[in-house]
Amino acid sequence: MHEHKICKSIVEEALKYGLVKAITVEVGELAHPPIQELEEYLAAITTWKIIMKNKKATINCECGFMGAPNILEQNHTNVIYNCPQCKALLPEVVDGDKVILRDVEVK
Repeated sequence: MHEHKICKSIVEEALKYGLVKAITVEVGELAHPPIQELEEYLAAITTWKIIMKNKKATINCECGFMGAPNILEQNHTNVIYNCPQCKALLPEVVDGDKVILRDVEVK
């Protein structure tokens, strides 16, 4: 159900630019729902060309590690990750946890 709300918001934002031909959506590695679900739903509700880009995640851990998280589990509703250095669960996310409309191509 989460993807419906996100996709509706993306469509509404894109339509502000006019007659849409294509959109580019950036999906963070730690965003949910996963990129495939968002792409499928957008394709089902529009006739636009949809370009999906995956954004790698960056975390900042109390142990001093800053970099890519170790993703332990990822499903429709959540992502569980830890610090690859100290194994702390769910350190602070610096980047890669959002869904962003990056580009709109109009007719």
